[in-house]
Formats: sequence, structure tokens, C-alpha cells
Amino acid sequence: MNLKTLATTLVVSALSVTAASADILDTIKERGKLIVGTKADYKPYGFLDTDGNIIGIEPDLAKDVADKLGVEVEFVPVVSSNRMQFLEQGKIDLMIATMTDKPDRREIVLIPDPNYYSSGTNVLALKSLGLKEWEDLRGKPVCGIQGAFYNKATSQTYGAEIVAFKGTAEAYSALQGGNCAAFVYDDSAIVAKAAEPEWADYEMPLQTIDDAPWGLAVALGEDNFAELMSEMIIDWHKSGRILELETKWGVTNTPFAQAMHEKYK
Repeated sequence: MNLKTLATTLVVSALSVTAASADILDTIKERGKLIVGTKADYKPYGFLDTDGNIIGIEPDLAKDVADKLGVEVEFVPVVSSNRMQFLEQGKIDLMIATMTDKPDRREIVLIPDPNYYSSGTNVLALKSLGLKEWEDLRGKPVCGIQGAFYNKATSQTYGAEIVAFKGTAEAYSALQGGNCAAFVYDDSAIVAKAAEPEWADYEMPLQTIDDAPWGLAVALGEDNFAELMSEMIIDWHKSGRILELETKWGVTNTPFAQAMHEKYK
């Protein structure tokens, strides 16, 4: 190998090492902005205020991360069907978007431990229907969200006919329009929705099933960012930050948040 070839090889090797050592935290700090994918239609976890700004429990958590990094925060609205793809494609740096932590999802995105939140599955339905058991859904059209894991169980186990929508706004509209007998969704969101005046004729009548922890996520390979998020999640539980945000946004403190606070305090 001549000197010219050797020099070229060393330069290429140095560039490769630099590229490998760079991570998204460096990019975020250089940019001065953390880009976070959150829900914009899932009150109180992520929704639009009257000015069109995304607010809620998860945006508040995202702001905590931005403050930790000393940068601004930008929110990108995501839905269940595209939130992981947005991370893969580099459209967002961090995803905090009501995502249930499932083994197959850990093959696509990096989900730090411990989980930051949890919920279960239930339905929102007209009180006049008198639903009592999950079996009461058999043969009935039930609104769902594309990509949500509980659609399969509601259909296969309880015989419901799932009518899937891209977002919650469309599903709620279909429910109010009489196109579905019920809307199967996270119980935490249903409780908040049922408390709104326009939903006074609706209820969450069934026993909650499928307790499902939520995972926030970063892109695969971003181990430094994942480690930082693990530390932040533990601190959120230890300090009672999650409990505080539930209270702020009108959610009764959940058993999961209470248990995690007791574990880490």
C-alpha cells in the first residue's frame, strides 16, 4: 500500500469513527430544538388547544426532556399508524404518543425501561344500549383505531366487527353518528371523554381488560438518548411528576402511577 492509499484509508476510517460516535443528542443540541412526536387528538395526553397548540400530559413530559437538554421543543402530531415510522424516517427525535409497549414494537424502535405509564382497554357506548359484558359486543360494529393492538382481541375473542379509523376524532364522530355501537379504546382516554358535557349520554360500562404499559421511544441505535430517557422516567416516578400531571389534566391518579411512585421514591 502506497502512502497516498494509506492516507486515504486513514481519512475514511476517521470519518467512519466520527459518524459512528455521533448520536441524536449531539444533533439536538446543535439544532437547539428537540422534535417530539405526540398525539394531537387524544385528550388529555396530547390534544389541540383553542389556538391549535399541542398540549397535554405527554407534551408536558416532552418539555421536561427539552429543558433537561437546554433546547426548545417542537411537536409533530402522530397517529398510531405512523408514529414508529416517523422515528425510523428521522422525522422526530423522540416519540411520546400513548404507545403500548409490545415485543414486536421493540424490534422497530428503542423503548427505554421502565415504562412511564399504563392503561387498559374498555369501550365508550351509549348508556341506552345497556352493555354489561364484553360478550354483549358480539356481532356489533365497534369503532377502533388503525394499528391498535386491542382491535384483534375485541374482534376474535368477543366477536365484535371492528370499523377502523385513522384517528380518534373520526372514531368519536362515527360513534356519535350511530355508525358504531361502541368505541374500543384506552380506558384512560374514555374516562376523560365521558366526563365532557357533550358525552353525558355515554358511559364506560365494561370491566377494563388488558392492562398495558406504555413505552416512549427513540430510534434504534440511539443508546445514549435511551439511557437519558431511562433516567428521566425513573425521576418522573420518583418525584411524583406523573401523578402531578394526571392531577393537572383532570385524570384520577392511576394505580400504575401510584405504584411506580412508591417503588422509586
